[in-house]
Amino acid sequence: MFKPLALAAGALLVLSACGSASREAAPAAAGGAPLDGVKLVIGAKDFAEQNILAHLTADLLQAAGATVETKEIKGSANTRKALEAGEIQLYWEYTGTAWITYLGNDEPIVDAARQYDAVAKADKEKNGITWLPAAPFNNTYALALSDEKAAELGVTKLSDLAKVPPAQATICVESEFAARNDGLPGLLKAYGVNVPKDNVKLLDTGVIYTETDKGQTCTFGEVFTTDGRVKALGLTALQDDKKFFPVYQGAPTVKTDTLAENPKIAEVLAPLTRKLTTEVMQDLNAQVDVDGEDPSDVAQDWLDKEGLLK
Repeated sequence: MFKPLALAAGALLVLSACGSASREAAPAAAGGAPLDGVKLVIGAKDFAEQNILAHLTADLLQAAGATVETKEIKGSANTRKALEAGEIQLYWEYTGTAWITYLGNDEPIVDAARQYDAVAKADKEKNGITWLPAAPFNNTYALALSDEKAAELGVTKLSDLAKVPPAQATICVESEFAARNDGLPGLLKAYGVNVPKDNVKLLDTGVIYTETDKGQTCTFGEVFTTDGRVKALGLTALQDDKKFFPVYQGAPTVKTDTLAENPKIAEVLAPLTRKLTTEVMQDLNAQVDVDGEDPSDVAQDWLDKEGLLK
């Protein structure tokens, strides 16, 4: 559940029965705001980066006059279904996830720009979903281990997994990653690595980082490259030397009909999108996952610092 977003002066907070936060837009300045009268529900998958992105987006849209509700949803598939069903009007998705999981392709496109273009074209034509311009950050998957264990085993890249003794080839992953074509099964196949079934442990995302750092439950753990805990915990992310993982460039996705009715959404979000590099997302994520700050506070502080709420 999201913590209610900080409100502009004069805004009204309304808690819905499901616990998500909705807000009446603050009174507009003379001449009206670009999104006056627009009501939007912004979705987010259930992890820190998505929560931060949802709050960044909601704050900007609310400042532009919209009434905004934020809604956290468990898992990629459910979040996508919520967009398709109109339960939410916008959320941040990743190009690799859409290309492989939603659009049914087996092979990723290595070039980030070409991957984005292919996803945006296919999703709009097939599903009536528009991809707004993508941010620079790439939140792709990686397998990581502690810096000490990496030095001990002499591993720096994923192809090195083949030389790790079976007893130490233990991997912690989340359930979704364990089943996806662009997750663990495809990864092990692509690198020709045979890992006993009992060596794979299913854990919640946050627990994977701490257990990988300890190196007891598992030697290797599934991580995201924009996650601040990789650096904070001293983890080594193995190089994807065969380029198995797709590019997971983040972008706001919105129903095409919604955008046609409210084209100013794209204009309002463009300055935000351009600033979200991988390094920026690592820092924002670390404030939540490492320092324990609330995503809504992190989002508003950053927007204020960047001058995007003026």
